[in-house]
Amino acid sequence: MRSAFLIVLGFLLFCSADPARAEKRVALVIGESAYQAVPQLPNPARDAEAMMALFKKAGFDVVIGKRDLGVSELRRAVREFSEISRDADIAVVYYAGHGIEVDGTNYLVPADAKLVSDFDIEDETISLDRVLKALDPAKRLKLVILDACRDNPFTKTMKRTVASRGIGRGLAKIEPTMSDTLVAYAAKAGAVAADGDGKNSPFAIALLKHITEPGLDLRIAFGRVRDDVLKATSHRQEPFVYGSLGGDTLSLVPPVAKPVDPEAEARVHYELAAQVGTKEAWNSFLAKHPTGFFADLARGQNAKLTAAEQSRARADDAKRQAEEQAVQKAVDFRKQLEEQSARQTADAKRKLSEEAKRELEKARQQIAEQAKKQLDDARRELEAAQKQAEEARLQVEETKRLAAADAQTRVEQAKRDAKEQEAKLAALTPSQAAPAPTPASPVIDQADIARLLQAHLKRVGCDPGNSDGKWDDASKKALDLFNKSAKTKFDIRLASLDALDAVRGKSDRVCPLVCAKGQKAEGDRCVQTGCKAGYILNSSGACEKRPEPAPKPKTATRDPPASPRVAPRGGGKCFSFNGKTYCE
Repeated sequence: MRSAFLIVLGFLLFCSADPARAEKRVALVIGESAYQAVPQLPNPARDAEAMMALFKKAGFDVVIGKRDLGVSELRRAVREFSEISRDADIAVVYYAGHGIEVDGTNYLVPADAKLVSDFDIEDETISLDRVLKALDPAKRLKLVILDACRDNPFTKTMKRTVASRGIGRGLAKIEPTMSDTLVAYAAKAGAVAADGDGKNSPFAIALLKHITEPGLDLRIAFGRVRDDVLKATSHRQEPFVYGSLGGDTLSLVPPVAKPVDPEAEARVHYELAAQVGTKEAWNSFLAKHPTGFFADLARGQNAKLTAAEQSRARADDAKRQAEEQAVQKAVDFRKQLEEQSARQTADAKRKLSEEAKRELEKARQQIAEQAKKQLDDARRELEAAQKQAEEARLQVEETKRLAAADAQTRVEQAKRDAKEQEAKLAALTPSQAAPAPTPASPVIDQADIARLLQAHLKRVGCDPGNSDGKWDDASKKALDLFNKSAKTKFDIRLASLDALDAVRGKSDRVCPLVCAKGQKAEGDRCVQTGCKAGYILNSSGACEKRPEPAPKPKTATRDPPASPRVAPRGGGKCFSFNGKTYCE
């Protein structure tokens, strides 16, 4: 029950931590191509179709498409979209067609507009301000994209009722008064945008490429749109964005959630257990992770250690049996000698002749030689048993070393497999991503955590001195330097698994390379500082200009004839005095 509760809680926290997952996004797409009073525009209808498909593919909740609207239909479409935007987080209006600027106000021109005179502007068009007001209910982002900066034919035929009334080229600059609002022009204020020679306008092509990239901030996306359009039009057309957003990243499509490796916690625990390398460590790992790939590896390591212990036990038994046999042989031989000596002594007593004495002495020598031989045999058997026991001990040590090396090899292979799996999972679409709850922190001996953290700190350039698992002042200073360089806030008073994960995740140097006086950093090493010609290295380790020698005092003797100037050696300066030339 507790595990199920933690899983559900982790899922709820994951969902609540990703606000983009619950956002409502709506879009209104308008394309005006079939103008009745002026020549038709071929691309706006195709641009609008492409943008509609783009927003639908990006997962927008509502995408409304309108084509060749008259002024009444255009007003109705904007009014209805205002109602749809009331409960939306992101609201987008895309308009492709003709636009016009009169007295600093921008207007969108519907398909049935005639615009015989400037007095007809308010009746036959809809102002950009009205479109912005329709988006006002949106909570996080109000975005208007205008591909309407084309060369407008109405301005050439329109009659002026007021001589002072100005009709501009392109659209006028705008400063939105609503917060979280952006207005994107196909060309900056006062400039004209190209309709394009292909299927879509250059501005629409760039929009289709960039603005719905998952997780890409809109400011960066429109910057890339600007670069593509400038390149496509040979710098004749520059898109422009008006308005401002806050400091948070804001994208039309949320980023693809990076899948969590279900074996991540087991991999960390396996690595720590491999560092310890004992049966107790492997049993602790299996109690925490009874199933899975790393569990099978742990059982294999445990089996190797069990086999080594059994081999050592057999060697100890063989040694003990050999020692017991040698002792028993010595006791039996001593008893045999005593019995034989007693028998021979009795025989010798019965024989009082010299021959009997010689025979007794000869028998004693034979017995002594036989005893010596048997004692030597027993000593050799004892040495063989001791050698066998030593070989068994060395076999146990070699087995443990091979087990530790095999564990480390499998850890590295598992890391490479995990990276490949992460690369494959990162290529999945958002709908295929299957996030999992964040794994719990492992419970491992503090000295092992400290030793691993010291080794990884030294690898990223934050040298703690020793890697012995003792968390001393040098280790604290190394973690403090890592915090300052990597912008982290880990507690330096102890070695934590969070700090270990953060440091181990760094593949390059983090702490800066500190060089001695007179040296400078090049890559990951310090080299001697060199000075160009005419400069010397001072006591502070910096290059300064070589001081010029003091001129010689004048003498009463006649000046010798002037010598020809000689080019200075090494690029130094030259000066003349008393007809002579001096060079540095």
